[in-house]
Amino acid sequence: MFKPFFYGALIGILGGLIGLGGAEFRLPLLTFIFQFSTVHAIVINLIISWITVASSLMFRWESWSAVSPFLPIVATLLSGSLIGASMGVGIASRIDEKRLDKIVAILLGGLAIVMIFESRVHLDPLEFNQTALTLLGFTAGLIIGLFSSMLGVAGGELIIPTIALLYGVDIKIAGTLSLMVSLPTIIIGLYRYREKEPFRIVKPNLHFIAWMAAGSIIGAWVGKSMLGSVPSSTLQLLLAVILSISAFKLYKKGNSSK
Repeated sequence: MFKPFFYGALIGILGGLIGLGGAEFRLPLLTFIFQFSTVHAIVINLIISWITVASSLMFRWESWSAVSPFLPIVATLLSGSLIGASMGVGIASRIDEKRLDKIVAILLGGLAIVMIFESRVHLDPLEFNQTALTLLGFTAGLIIGLFSSMLGVAGGELIIPTIALLYGVDIKIAGTLSLMVSLPTIIIGLYRYREKEPFRIVKPNLHFIAWMAAGSIIGAWVGKSMLGSVPSSTLQLLLAVILSISAFKLYKKGNSSK
């Protein structure tokens, strides 16, 4: 089981270097290197993401008093993300593999654009009245939940900039709040998949999942300790290219599927 551990650690290091869990890069790896079908790769990715996020939250946790003032933000995003996660599972479970490949490819391409944008543009927090802020937070959560359950990711690359832009929260606190939003969102996604056929892939692959999760946790810790050794903007651009290539290959696979 060295191979899943190695790749899990590699993805964890890359994710740790830019403050993410790396699940968005794990999904193409599961489909192209380990040859899981897309929907099975999503379920496995969700499980590993849940383990990684839970571990990261424990590593980052400082005190309840540090996050308690921001709980309304978490609640607003969760109100949308939990619904979005449930909807995403329904979509992924109902459509055929060919169409799912195309949808996932488009979502990966979207993440690549987000990463390029984040690496090149610095935006100041936006100003809205409370009603608009609540609606925007709910809508953002809905989109984040869809991405999470349809890619098997924690969604930090979407949640962190959302919290920073909408609410003007310090990036370090935003990272912790992101994990607090991700954890329940992933749980809802897994619970909904648990009722579906794709979840059957879990039992025969428990050792694989455990080894890759262990590698991801260790890699994330190593990546975090190396934070600053590589400019995050450069790394984001590189990883955006990888995501773009993966999206193209997956879309091509969707077109050629029988």
